[in-house]
Amino acid sequence: MTSEIILFVNPTAGRGRGAHAAQPAARALRDAGFSVRTVLGADADDALRRAREAVADGTGALVAVGGDGMVSLALQALAGTRTPLGVVAVGTGNDFARSLGLPVRAPAAAGRLAAELLKGGGGRDIDLGRVGDRWFGTVLASGFDSRVNDRGNRMRLPVGRFKYDLAMVAELAAFRPVPYRLTLDDGTERHVEATLVAVGNGTSYGGGMRICADARMDDGLFDVTVVGECSRTTLLRVFPRVYRGTHLDHPVVTVHRVRSLTLDAPGITGYADGEPLGPLPLTAECVPGALRVLAPPAGIPVPR
Repeated sequence: MTSEIILFVNPTAGRGRGAHAAQPAARALRDAGFSVRTVLGADADDALRRAREAVADGTGALVAVGGDGMVSLALQALAGTRTPLGVVAVGTGNDFARSLGLPVRAPAAAGRLAAELLKGGGGRDIDLGRVGDRWFGTVLASGFDSRVNDRGNRMRLPVGRFKYDLAMVAELAAFRPVPYRLTLDDGTERHVEATLVAVGNGTSYGGGMRICADARMDDGLFDVTVVGECSRTTLLRVFPRVYRGTHLDHPVVTVHRVRSLTLDAPGITGYADGEPLGPLPLTAECVPGALRVLAPPAGIPVPR
């Protein structure tokens, strides 16, 4: 393995935290004996092109510095290769890092952990989701939650997570259950009126909402959380439980474990890792061992 590491940096992540986080992360890697080079892009397409070139040239690892959007971009360059992904999570949500138990908004600790794992065997393999030629690491969202994303993305003010809180309130006012057709990997079709359907490779989205709380990233399966038809009042009661993952035992919630499925519903956009995929129908496949990631084995505490 080459000793050169690429820092794949989003300088605007977390309202500027990305640019500042790159320095302590780079220092930790250099202190461990690695050569560090930073890759930026003029835009997302340019950044992805540069990341793919670095992987093709044989970099020892690609370390994404930013939030889940930057991780999502890195996945497109790394999926199916043996080049490991490191994560310095300094974005708004950081759900990919949360799902793996990695340090959040602690760039020096994240850099030290990446260096330690590179020297000790290079981390571990995890699954990824794939929709067409797009890869995702955490959750594919559809329904109420994706409509909140749609509305939030159209709002210029306020900035940060508060924008999505306001979008959620607005969507609640217009809320109606959606008729879904789910085609599971055994060919079974389920027709349900649902508030949302979330396809989890990882556990959380939206900055720690554990919508697929029991999902594992190395079992070759998605956890599909279906929140069925319910009133606004019920939704308001259930939704806060998502942060603890205790919503899964509510009567309106069901969970399926599948290798693949097709989601179809009118007027719904799918989002994966917080990024728009496009309108339903969409078919998602769980690809076992698609990514090498600089993270300790599941269940092992990470020093902060």
